[in-house]
Amino acid sequence: SETHGITFRIQITVKELLDTDVLLKLLFHLPVNYPSTPPDISVNSDQLTRAQCIDVKDKLLEQAKKHLSEPMVHDLILWIQQHLTYVIKQSATVCSEKTTLSKGTSTEDGIWMLLLHLDHMRAKAKYVKTVEKWASDLRLTGRLMFMGKIILILLQGDKSNIKEYLILQKTSKVDVDSSGKKCKEKMISVLCETKVQSQHKRFQTFEVKEYSTLDELQKEFETAGLTTLFSEFVPPLLK
Repeated sequence: SETHGITFRIQITVKELLDTDVLLKLLFHLPVNYPSTPPDISVNSDQLTRAQCIDVKDKLLEQAKKHLSEPMVHDLILWIQQHLTYVIKQSATVCSEKTTLSKGTSTEDGIWMLLLHLDHMRAKAKYVKTVEKWASDLRLTGRLMFMGKIILILLQGDKSNIKEYLILQKTSKVDVDSSGKKCKEKMISVLCETKVQSQHKRFQTFEVKEYSTLDELQKEFETAGLTTLFSEFVPPLLK
């Protein structure tokens, strides 16, 4: 829950390959039982790809497990400053291998589903493009759905990538306010976050779709084996 624990950002500059400066933007969420439980970590950088940022995050979480029951954030920052070049080089060598694994050996246990409701999009074209990029970078499939004033995002993918998407959605400036200034998404509701069940059909791609009637939207859910999800969460949005 966002109301528990502490969330803070740290920006560090690391001398990387060929003496290029890499600005790492680290987001730490310390749960109430930290340091017995490791922090949630998000990594962003304009100089790294999304895949490289995910690899950096995974390595930081591995290190965090070695420091359980003792304050660790400072140690994690020192560690990534010293090891970033190694992590990025390793990321490049295992990239193709990870892609093969994600396609061939992913188990249903690791596949989760997320249904989000957005109140509005002022800068629709830019917002849609951003959501499409995040879904692609994080290997998430599903739908961005528009029906009248209803805006829904339905995602399927690896649980850790689903959580990474949520962090991006809540912390990035994805829209503009009434005065046209870039702003974060504050009017978002997580309607459902659950493990994909055997009766659910997997989306093969991520698509942006518009529906002219509620029946059309309902058929999209029914085709994916998500009739119950639709009936529980979508009709109340019309009230």
